[in-house]
Amino acid sequence: MARPDTVTRILDTAEVLFAEKGFAETSLRNITTRAKVNLAAVNYHFGSKKALIQAVFARYLDPFSERLNLALDGLEARYRETRVPLEVLLEQLATSVLEVPAERNSLKVFMKLLGLAYTQAQGHLRRYIQEHYGDTFHRFVACLRRATPDLPDAERFWRLHFMLGTVVFTLSGLDALRDIADSEYQEHMSVRELIRHLRPVVVAGMQAPLPAALETAGSAVE
Repeated sequence: MARPDTVTRILDTAEVLFAEKGFAETSLRNITTRAKVNLAAVNYHFGSKKALIQAVFARYLDPFSERLNLALDGLEARYRETRVPLEVLLEQLATSVLEVPAERNSLKVFMKLLGLAYTQAQGHLRRYIQEHYGDTFHRFVACLRRATPDLPDAERFWRLHFMLGTVVFTLSGLDALRDIADSEYQEHMSVRELIRHLRPVVVAGMQAPLPAALETAGSAVE
């Protein structure tokens, strides 16, 4: 039982420290000190800091990818030849996100790690995510493309990343947002209730009319 306990302790400690301080600012010594293990244990089980970072992401992204793929299977079977409505597609994405952290530390940690993947991801992490989860992401984007047929691909790209940025920012600041809602508006907000507030904003952003410049460019091409 010693090995799983040591590995789990290292991973638990690493993901919290990465979320708190970032990748570059978190040293292996920081991790080993808080996890109460020696450096040899980290090297033995993971081999390098890069591999440890990848293992931290895998603990969240493996079950997330599995759940999202199953959800997309169900949607494709349900809607068959018709496109999946945008609201339904985004609801399944949110459900998949919310289900995963129950097995780990917290939704806040998961979201902060995703934020780091956007802002601090080094080449090895981008390659790792693309190699292991790229198919799932591209499958979701294909469904999103069918759900938003009027959007040019470039515009869809920007809106998707604005949407993901909004979700990551909001959910990584859960504690502060719920404190504000409680103290200022006497609303005791659960995570799922917060998602219900967030969903129409995200959907409206994806469905918003094209900027005038893009409409003009499209008319000129026609």
